[in-house]
Amino acid sequence: MIQTEDLTKRFGDILAVDRLTLSVEAGEVFGFLGPNGAGKTTTIRLLTALIAPTSGNAKVAGCKVGQEDGKIRRRVGILTESPGLYDRLSAERNLDFFARLYEVDDVDGQIERYLRMLGLWDRRHEEAGIFSRGMRQKLAIARALLHEPQVLFLDEPTSGLDPEAARLVRDFIGGLKREGRTIFICTHNLDEADRLCDRIAIINTRLLALDTPSALRRQLYERTVVFHLRQAEPRFVHRLQTLSFVRSVREMDNKLVVAIDDPEKHNPTIIRTLVEAGADIQFVGELRRTLEDVYLRLVGMEDGETN
Repeated sequence: MIQTEDLTKRFGDILAVDRLTLSVEAGEVFGFLGPNGAGKTTTIRLLTALIAPTSGNAKVAGCKVGQEDGKIRRRVGILTESPGLYDRLSAERNLDFFARLYEVDDVDGQIERYLRMLGLWDRRHEEAGIFSRGMRQKLAIARALLHEPQVLFLDEPTSGLDPEAARLVRDFIGGLKREGRTIFICTHNLDEADRLCDRIAIINTRLLALDTPSALRRQLYERTVVFHLRQAEPRFVHRLQTLSFVRSVREMDNKLVVAIDDPEKHNPTIIRTLVEAGADIQFVGELRRTLEDVYLRLVGMEDGETN
C-alpha cells in the first residue's frame, strides 16, 4: 500500500528525510516514531503529495508520488497534529464542506455515520469553535475518513488530549484496525504505538530500525527471567551457571536474574535445578523491556554516533 525507495527531502542545506526505504502492507497499522525534527511530519507530507521529494521514489495506494499526486490526495485521509477546522461552522457543516470537496456520494449518510461512531452526533449543530480539544480531534478524524480513503495518515492523534478523550481515539483506531484499514501513525506515545501497531519504524532523519515491537525488543535485549526466592545463596548461582543455555546469572535482593534465549523451553529445567539445590521459589516473572527502552536505546545510539 505504501512503498518508498531512497526517499529524500532537503530544505536548502537541511536534510529532513535521508534515503528512506520502507514498505507498508494493506491492512497494516504502521507506527512511525522519532524525536522532534526527525522527519516524521515531512515524510507524511511527502507521502500525501503535499510536498515534492528532492530525490527517491514513493508509491501510495498504487500511485506514484510526483506523477499522480491528484489521485493520491483522493485516496488518502490525513489527520494533522493541529487540524484546521472552520470554527464558525457547525460540526455537521464542517464535514459537509469537505465531503463535497471530495465528491462523496452519500454526503448526509457519511456525515451521520462518522459523527455517531465518534460520539458527536448529538453535538452536530454546535459550532466547532466551542468544542474541546478532544472533540475537535474526533471531528478532524471524521473529516479524514468521510471519503473512505485507502490509507489513513494520523499525525499525533492523541497529542494534548485528556486520558478519556485519548482512550476514545485509541479505541476508534483499534476499530479501524479490525476493519482492515491501512493506517500510518506518527506518535510520541510509545505505549500507544506498542498496543496499536503491527510494525514500527524508528527514524532520526534516516531509518534506524523497522520491525514488530516484540522483534525490536528481542533484537536489542536478551530475555531475562527473575526467580524470586525465600533466600538466595551463592550455590544457587553456581548451579545455574553450569546450564549450557543460561547466558548470565546475577543475585539481587533474594532474586536470581537469569538471561536465557527461550524461557518457555528452559524455565522448567531451571526451576527443577533450583529446587534440587534446596531453593524455595516464591514466584517467577520475566523482566519486560518496553518499546520506550528500545526507542531510547536506538535514538541514544544514533546521538552517540553523531556527537
